[in-house]
Amino acid sequence: MLVFILRRLLQALLVMVVVAFIAFMLFQYVGDPVVFLLGQDAKPDQIRQLRTDLGLDQPFFVQFLHFLSNAVQGEFGLSLRQGAKVSRLIAERLPATLELALVAASLALLIGVPLGVYSALTRGSFLSQLFMTISLLGVSLPTFLIGILLILAFCVGLGWFPSFGRGEVVQLGWWQSGLLTLDGWHHLVLPAITLAVFQLTLIMRLVRAEMLEVLRTDYIRFARARGLSDRAIHFGHALQNTLVPVITITGLQLGQLIAFAIITETVFQWPGMGLLFIQAVTYADIPVMAAYLCLIALIFVLINLVVDLLYFVVDPRLRIGHSGGH
Repeated sequence: MLVFILRRLLQALLVMVVVAFIAFMLFQYVGDPVVFLLGQDAKPDQIRQLRTDLGLDQPFFVQFLHFLSNAVQGEFGLSLRQGAKVSRLIAERLPATLELALVAASLALLIGVPLGVYSALTRGSFLSQLFMTISLLGVSLPTFLIGILLILAFCVGLGWFPSFGRGEVVQLGWWQSGLLTLDGWHHLVLPAITLAVFQLTLIMRLVRAEMLEVLRTDYIRFARARGLSDRAIHFGHALQNTLVPVITITGLQLGQLIAFAIITETVFQWPGMGLLFIQAVTYADIPVMAAYLCLIALIFVLINLVVDLLYFVVDPRLRIGHSGGH
């Protein structure tokens, strides 16, 4: 187990170094930050002095090591558009994105897994067929269209929910949370549903397919022959083995929820990292773009590590095979 964790940590470290290098290359080939800071009318002496102050006159690898050292400390310089520290901008926007992604992932799991199990156990029923038909719509419709339709129905038409913003938040140290206020939940409902629809339908279809596959295996037949109840077979044996691929997909989807919440945040003007990244791309704000890239890569790496560790908890065969192999 320890060797497995160390191997994964080394792989994660290598991935982060590669991502940091790609992020650093943004500074080299996506415009000159000196021009962004000083403008086109800057004098040569001013340009020279600022390049020296920023360390841009240093050799390439010296600059990269300096960038890597700052990135480890969470420092990515100043935003070219807002003139504020990038780390402060990320810290202000990160809670909004994480709360949106976690609520959407919770909705997808709490609804998708039971619906998938039900659809597998009653695959010939009318409700099961109805759920599968609706899931096709959830997989097929683009996220921005789902968001616009929800705004038209529940904001413009019925007036039940606000169409933009995060609502009232509570300050908990450096963390701003909208989960502790009624107004915050009121603003969160539609963006969370929009972000969760695709993940929910994906999880439901995956659980159904895996559950049907597991129910056809030999050990399920043996369990029936031993006289175990359907409840014990379905939820004690079949569902546990179904969860292994579900954990993989859910872990990756959680990373995608955080990384690709850009569309949902843009539609609902949700003040998260996705909206910050869109604004950074619009104004070629390279430090913010580089910080966003590194942060998203770190989130994916951490999620993948947690998913790998959860395999050992869910599936005892992996623990036996791993210990036997060493």
